[in-house]
Amino acid sequence: MSKAVIAATGLYTPPYSLSNAELVETFNAYVERFNAANAEAIEAGEVQPLQPSSVEFIEKASGIKARFVVDKTGLVDPEVMRPVIPERPNDQISVLAEIAVEAAKAAIARWGKPVSEIGAVICAASNMQRAYPAMAIEVQQALGIDGFAFDMNVACSSATFGIKTAADFVTSGSAKAVLMVNPEICSGHLNFRDRDSHFIFGDVATAVIVERTEDATGGWDILGTRLKTQFSNNIRNNFGFLNRAAPEGMGQADKLFVQEGRKVFREVVPMVSEMIVEHANDLGIDPHGLKRLWLHQANINMNELIGKRVLGREPTRAENVIILDEYANTSSAGSIIAFHKANDDFAAGETGLICSFGAGYSAGTVFVRKR
Repeated sequence: MSKAVIAATGLYTPPYSLSNAELVETFNAYVERFNAANAEAIEAGEVQPLQPSSVEFIEKASGIKARFVVDKTGLVDPEVMRPVIPERPNDQISVLAEIAVEAAKAAIARWGKPVSEIGAVICAASNMQRAYPAMAIEVQQALGIDGFAFDMNVACSSATFGIKTAADFVTSGSAKAVLMVNPEICSGHLNFRDRDSHFIFGDVATAVIVERTEDATGGWDILGTRLKTQFSNNIRNNFGFLNRAAPEGMGQADKLFVQEGRKVFREVVPMVSEMIVEHANDLGIDPHGLKRLWLHQANINMNELIGKRVLGREPTRAENVIILDEYANTSSAGSIIAFHKANDDFAAGETGLICSFGAGYSAGTVFVRKR
């Protein structure tokens, strides 16, 4: 049976960067207007006043300093506070597929092989633009790839679940190579009027090519993959096609991203840390000896604590890669951005870990070794 290799990765970064200062200015303008419009009700105790946000609060809570977005105009307008992304006609490529294709092209160029070698496409992401047809099939058509394609969604863990699925296809002989893309327009599901979460997400797309060991030149041996899920309501988004059957609930907050952040922190950190250490031990890998961790980029405090528990000491920034200061939380794409941007210094035989975790709860670990 063949083994699997991560042969190449690709990254598409949207053209607009939105700073914390810009985000706070817009949010606080909205707060001021809301409180002024509801002054009498607030005075009577019928309505709770909204509290302003600040750059200091955001950076302390998350480590985020900026994020990239596909549209900025609506996000800096206190009257709009959402991305403005016009709907496209059905005969044009969808915006989600378009950014996935850009990331895929970058990965294919790095790979240096024809797309005819790819036998499957997986679109693994949190924020699917539509129910069907699958974005993966649209990406497949845009790139001229034969074979089969499908979408999968395991929230922020989608990329590691996608790598595991791609590796299984390769090792079973279902495909010589698999393209896995993670297009995330997270700004579309974020409530920019919520002080506790308006700063969390950014937009991006990543791509990973997995192929058979015997066909690979260079790349990363996949030493082992492991997946875990455990149901939790602490991170949720209830938007979907069934909402039209109960239109009275369309305006509720849970139709956008909502989370119980403190509960998530307390429950996910130990779950993920234990999963990583157990998986490493089962593979005969000393977790303290890992050269680098490429973790899901949700919150700098979570990442630092997980890194400390896995490595058995305070990790350096070189060991525990952080890109969320520039990109914010990009859901499934975060760990792939970290891997893509910080692996050039590996020598053959050195090992690292790609790990993602998020809503579900879900978590995935992918141990890799430089070839």
